[in-house]
Amino acid sequence: MIACQNEDTALLENSELNTKTEDMKRQGQNSFEAYPQQKGILKKAFLNGEEISYEEINNELVYQGDIILNPDMLSTVKGNSTERTGIRGEQYRWKNKRVYYSINPDLPAKQRVIDAIAHVEANTDIRFIERTTQTNYIYFNKGQGCSSYIGKQGGKQNITLNITCSTGAAIHEIGHALGLFHEQSRLDRNGFLTIKWNNIEDGYQHNFKTWQTLGYNGFDLGDNLDFNSIMLYGPYSFSKNGRPTITKKDGSLYNSNYSQLSQGDITTIAFMYRNE
Repeated sequence: MIACQNEDTALLENSELNTKTEDMKRQGQNSFEAYPQQKGILKKAFLNGEEISYEEINNELVYQGDIILNPDMLSTVKGNSTERTGIRGEQYRWKNKRVYYSINPDLPAKQRVIDAIAHVEANTDIRFIERTTQTNYIYFNKGQGCSSYIGKQGGKQNITLNITCSTGAAIHEIGHALGLFHEQSRLDRNGFLTIKWNNIEDGYQHNFKTWQTLGYNGFDLGDNLDFNSIMLYGPYSFSKNGRPTITKKDGSLYNSNYSQLSQGDITTIAFMYRNE
């Protein structure tokens, strides 16, 4: 009887493990992307003196899946730069912690934008104000996937949301617009996680590079990678074979947070906007 109970327990544990693994894979398949299932023309350029790779899709410059680059920031000439991870520079900050925004009237499920804004306001000092005549603002627009620029760009800048992009995806893209990078891009990330390069879909390896090779002027905050960050890729992001593309250093997986800002995200936003 005891042996049967142990076998039943083992089967149950394996079933629960398989279910959890499948959930993680589904999360990886729903990674934030501007153009899901589409590959663009792979190009290289210099950003703040560092060479980067990006894709050109529908006349947009897509980096790390859901980050849209401003062409004015790129150069064909290498220059001087320093190491960094998060974006630094007052030109990328929303003045007085106020973000003006507008929502495309045709955007489906507008409530997810309203809920995402409410979440960010409830956890930070950032305030969102509906645009009237302001020049610099975010425009929540329809798109094939989920995407955003990094920080304030000047003028109208899109956050695109496909119908499949959840409230959590909207929070993630708002995080980019405020100035947050992907968490796995930290320069010290190799001390906390392992990138499984052989499992990454061909042509998407550049999405897993650190900001040391990106060329933004920025920062790392704190001494630890935040596995709870909403800005962190899931373990199966861009997998070509159903195997993990990111694991912890010990080879174990982690749960993805696709629903809310972590305390680390909140602290980083506060740091970026401490002088505003």
